[in-house]
Amino acid sequence: QVHLVESGGGSVQAGGSLRLSCAISGYTYSMGWFRQALGKEREKIACIGYGGFPSYADSVKGRFTITISHDNAKKILYLQMDSLKPDDTAMYYCAARTTGWGCTPTGMDNWGKGTLVNISS
Repeated sequence: QVHLVESGGGSVQAGGSLRLSCAISGYTYSMGWFRQALGKEREKIACIGYGGFPSYADSVKGRFTITISHDNAKKILYLQMDSLKPDDTAMYYCAARTTGWGCTPTGMDNWGKGTLVNISS
């Protein structure tokens, strides 16, 4: 069974930085960060897939970085967010797959509860 617990959200001004963390226990394939803004669909932000290679949404390339560290039986998935914009305001979710290497909102089968990121102008 997979458990995911996010932390690190908050409120910052535009241009600032935040780092999100997600503690993941259990065996997983792809892992990633997704976000959902008010009134919008959930979207992929960044994923780590087969071979450990990262992928990013075009809207965050060059500003966000996804990394992973291993601590005994747990994995910690990070999302470093720099040069934040008001459009980045959303609930951010950590998610993982227990089968296969895809990384889409409908393909992930385990989700954290989310952490709120609010960027003021």
